[in-house]
Amino acid sequence: MSTTTLAARAETAGDRQQPSPDQPHRVGGGLLDPKQMWKSLPSALRKLDPRTLWRNPVMLIVEVGAAFTTILAITDPSVFGWLITAWLWLTVVFANLAEAVAEGRGKAQAQALRRAKTDTQARRLVGWAPGRPAEAVAEELVPAPRLAQNDVVVVEAGEFIPGDGDIVEGIASVDESAITGESAPVIRESGGDRSSVTGGTKVLSDRIVVRITQKPGESFIDRMIALVEGANRRKTPNEIALNILLAALTVIFLLAVATLQPLAIYSKAQQPALPDTSTLTGDGITGIVLASLLVCLIPTTIGALLSAIGIAGMDRLVQRNVLAMSGRAVEAAGDVNTLLLDKTGTITLGNRQASAFLAAAGVSEAELADAAQLSSLADETPEGRSVVVFAKEHHGLRERTPGELRHATFVHFTAQTRMSGVDLTAEPTDGSVSGATAGARQVRKGAASAVTRWVRENGGQVPAQVGEIVDGISASGGTPLVVGEVIESPSGPVARVLGVIQLKDVVKSGMRERFDAMRRMGIRTIMITGDNPLTAKAIADEAGVDDFLAEATPEDKLALIRKEQAGGKLVAMTGDGTNDAPALAQADVGVAMNTGTSAAKEAGNMVDLDSNPTKLIEIVEIGKQLLITRGALTTFSIANDVAKYFAIIPAMFAGVYGGLDKLNIMRLASPESAILSAVIFNALVIIALIPLALRGVRYTPASASKLLSRNLYIYGLGGIVVPFVGIKIIDLLVQFIPGVG
Repeated sequence: MSTTTLAARAETAGDRQQPSPDQPHRVGGGLLDPKQMWKSLPSALRKLDPRTLWRNPVMLIVEVGAAFTTILAITDPSVFGWLITAWLWLTVVFANLAEAVAEGRGKAQAQALRRAKTDTQARRLVGWAPGRPAEAVAEELVPAPRLAQNDVVVVEAGEFIPGDGDIVEGIASVDESAITGESAPVIRESGGDRSSVTGGTKVLSDRIVVRITQKPGESFIDRMIALVEGANRRKTPNEIALNILLAALTVIFLLAVATLQPLAIYSKAQQPALPDTSTLTGDGITGIVLASLLVCLIPTTIGALLSAIGIAGMDRLVQRNVLAMSGRAVEAAGDVNTLLLDKTGTITLGNRQASAFLAAAGVSEAELADAAQLSSLADETPEGRSVVVFAKEHHGLRERTPGELRHATFVHFTAQTRMSGVDLTAEPTDGSVSGATAGARQVRKGAASAVTRWVRENGGQVPAQVGEIVDGISASGGTPLVVGEVIESPSGPVARVLGVIQLKDVVKSGMRERFDAMRRMGIRTIMITGDNPLTAKAIADEAGVDDFLAEATPEDKLALIRKEQAGGKLVAMTGDGTNDAPALAQADVGVAMNTGTSAAKEAGNMVDLDSNPTKLIEIVEIGKQLLITRGALTTFSIANDVAKYFAIIPAMFAGVYGGLDKLNIMRLASPESAILSAVIFNALVIIALIPLALRGVRYTPASASKLLSRNLYIYGLGGIVVPFVGIKIIDLLVQFIPGVG
């Protein structure tokens, strides 16, 4: 069955297909869905286990402080003590809730994927080999989880594909909605770059033979479930480095708070007439106040949100149908310096269309149009069909079909000849069998070098004008196809070049603006194409890329990536074929297309389920947004500690050192209300920032220096101002609580 027929059938099947309640579907994660908050609360409470919390040293210190104040509140009950204790525990719960909400969105995705993971019975073929008769191949039923690598299975319409693999025989339409979320079926066939299939997807038509490429328990769906749940999420190098910094700051503040106690005891001893309060006694600063001070000074905000930021970054990729094999890949996308992009389908629309027939000297445009149409009748590519349509619309040629030409032999395009066309044998010209005959004719169209060589080999000459036309088209960004013919005559073959067909590939709208944005981010874009250098340069100039690699081979791509990396740059690229696998493996961010081969998907560290090469630009932007969000919230967290110093330090020592009253610029009601207000603000700000951590800081393309300046202005200055306002508002409310004001 032809691909065209199969595609039509798949389209019809897609139109008929109605989603059922039991059908697996993608789950969209709301920004801060209240239902998701309640669902995540039990998980947040389970994370209070110190064996889980030790991975986050900052929040572990907060939990220890909360446990310490709980003991103190029990032994010496007071309203102030119990309020501080309650809000310290809430601080830990809110921190865990941020991570639990981020993980919960991933678990919702995982539940949909689990419904797609069906333990079906696989029809394994024993003794199968290409071309072997069906009667010589035995078939046995085995559970899908027992399939091993290189097992061969057969799947027919209505059956689920039992495991990941490559089609080795047949063609079929496949429903991949469980994986991609798209209900429209796709075509998968043996040979080429669209042979890969995923376990759990459903064959809608025809019959395929699949060679299993996965190991037991390591299917694509298994890995997706583990990744979106966060079960196998490892901290990235940047996260580890930031955790070390936060731990170091925590130790420094712990020592700083510890040194305040001797000072407080000495100060009280020097002024024994001062009355004992809930903040300062003869034994120094009370334990509850010390714990409150420590929690407010250490960077609890970023410590609480750090893990959620990383999980949310991967979730944003999943929402865009991109599967990142590790958080390291997402981070690397944010640090990319060089972007390698295929021309066709990424920068340009990919369907080159005939736009002009340029006849050679001594040849009419009508002759060229007729020959171009003849040579394209059996060409089912978009380019071939566009030639037939252009000849009909612009030259009034009736559209003929290959079946009308009984004496024609069509020559299909091959990579070796780089030409296609038709051979017309001699036939009667007057309608009679014995009438006069016209000479046999061969018509070819194809690459300029191939057709001109063919003409010369048959004794013809190529006018210099043709070369000039070819160079002019290439220089303007078009693709030239030369048309030639050989006519048999009594004196021998007569060969000549008829002219050139101009094909134009249209650059996608908005690409220049996107590349300009990449340039502002400091990212160098390189277009990769198999076109000749002149065509490549014209397209590169029109699209606005920084550089291009023309007539690229797999070895050229690999060499280019290594050259860039040798200069200390991080490289991102996309690919879908087996020949792209080495370059995908070498690149720091290798995005494989889901329609590609298993080798490509194994080599890359990301898989685009929509198989859209343009999405590489979005992936880089998501990586940048992840890094910027982490930096912005770290800046905010450290900056808002400054306001807490002005709230708590004067409150503790104002009674001992009268000069400290000048530091109470917020005019807080009492030492107790000041400390309680700071603790409450410290907890509430975590909840307030969860949406920002999950959504990410709004990203606008700019240079690193501009982004730093903006973050310092918004989140640095904001991190100082917001706590002053927030703590003052809370103080105005809590001062009326008995035992606090």
